Amino acid sequence: MYKIILFIFNNILLGVGLAMDAFSVSLANGLREPKIKLPRMSKIAGVFGSFQAVMPLIGWICVHTILEYFAAFEKCIPWIALILLSFIGGKMIYEGVRKKKDDEDPAKMGNHELFLMGIATSIDALSVGFTIAEYGVLAAVTAALIIGAVTFVICMIGLFLGKKFGMRFSSKAQIFGGVILILIGLEIFITGMF
Repeated sequence: MYKIILFIFNNILLGVGLAMDAFSVSLANGLREPKIKLPRMSKIAGVFGSFQAVMPLIGWICVHTILEYFAAFEKCIPWIALILLSFIGGKMIYEGVRKKKDDEDPAKMGNHELFLMGIATSIDALSVGFTIAEYGVLAAVTAALIIGAVTFVICMIGLFLGKKFGMRFSSKAQIFGGVILILIGLEIFITGMF
């Protein structure tokens, strides 16, 4: 029983650590769409949670199959995150600056952008496959599900907070959200490279 509790606790902590980038991006999305509704929030949090669950499993599979190829790819992870988040953040800043005063409804993030953000915020979770390498298949899947569930909850919190503050600062929220995404990309890049 003690091992099960420790396993769950460790994976909740791992999920919290991995979800911080997704939380920040969720906050930015809430700022970007201050009138966002619960179903859309669930979709966004669900995408982030799904990616955070799948990436460690992919890493786990790589450890057990193609370790040497994954090690070479791992060096690209900070670059991929920086490029994707900078592109999406730059687009948000551009749309925020270009936005007319009478335009009250900011552009919604499309599915393509959501998919790219899901990849960018979870790509570092591939490395978690190394930390769970000793797990069996059932334990690895369970760990991934815990990480995904924790990410979902944390992203919902970020979206609610972003929505709340986005209503107050709607004129500059999209620009601020874009800056947040670029800063997250830089943080992932800097910590991944050094």
